[in-house]
Amino acid sequence: MTQSIKESAERLVGAIFDPHTGRTLAESGALKGIGADGAKVAVDIVLGYPAKTWEAALALQVRDALKADPAIESVAIGISSRVHAHKVQNELTPLPHVKNILAVASGKGGVGKSTTAANLALALAAEGAKVGLLDADIYGPSIPRMMGVSGKPDSKDGKTIEAKIAHGVQTMSIGFLIEEDTPMIWRGPMVTQALTQLLNDTNWADLDYLVIDLPPGTGDIQLTLCQKVPVSGALIVTTPQDIATLDAKKALKMFEKVNVPVLGIIENMALHTCTNCGQTEHIFGAGGGSAMAAQYNVPLLGSLPLDIHIREQADSGTPTVAAEPNGALAQAYAEIARKAAAQLSLRTRSKAMGFPKIVVQNT
Repeated sequence: MTQSIKESAERLVGAIFDPHTGRTLAESGALKGIGADGAKVAVDIVLGYPAKTWEAALALQVRDALKADPAIESVAIGISSRVHAHKVQNELTPLPHVKNILAVASGKGGVGKSTTAANLALALAAEGAKVGLLDADIYGPSIPRMMGVSGKPDSKDGKTIEAKIAHGVQTMSIGFLIEEDTPMIWRGPMVTQALTQLLNDTNWADLDYLVIDLPPGTGDIQLTLCQKVPVSGALIVTTPQDIATLDAKKALKMFEKVNVPVLGIIENMALHTCTNCGQTEHIFGAGGGSAMAAQYNVPLLGSLPLDIHIREQADSGTPTVAAEPNGALAQAYAEIARKAAAQLSLRTRSKAMGFPKIVVQNT
């Protein structure tokens, strides 16, 4: 009897569809175990991505699914997340203390990429991950203002620098090292060297994800990132209009050529609701993100509105996810963050391991 209850529970729970991975719990390997003691069932689910704010809804789904078997009288549910390091491009290995690097790119300026990157980093942190945010726009760093932090970073050993903590996220930018109105009049090699130093010389503290906010375009900084930085996955931000998706496609193809998987597309400024009359309009067109996703067979992770609150909160140094964590906009960012991390969780894990130094001595 116990065996049949266990098999029934495995079938019912394993068939639950995870909207973030696009697979069932059994298919994604999230269902780690089912135990049965008479009519009592214990369920152990371990997600491969952070989903703290979704765990209660998932637990409810599990309970509802198990109601289909009247022989099950009580259910104990354990849900947790475990983020693994995933394979990076070419022969590169993950950075020490950084499991995964996520590059956020657009190919074009003015589509809200930096605001999206900041809110995604905050959303991943809110879901339970340890997150860092690196501002890779050397010429126009905006992350310090958006995250509400400033001042020179500290150095405990004189060799590495400490990331600034902003709303629970480890943050680094060239903007911490220069005045806000100081122009960076540097040629390409100096810019790429600065990016490499910011990445490698920052004392990142055991991150699950390091979100890198790339500048627009497909130039020196992007090529350096793709060739020398171990990137686990990329996210493409675009608006629905054709002129934006045209450049976003170039960014997507750039990552494809260097074997960096594109985890999905984020459509920003997809629609606008008038605060006076309530009418909703697609100011920048409609369907551009979904059409691009279909063309390149990558997921559309979500669409975000053109909303004055997103702009105001970013300008004030407290992005939307931190300013209104329970609001509809924050929930939209959370959904996108979970889907992005979930898509990465389905990728091949990194086999690179850190081994201790072995010293052989004569005794």
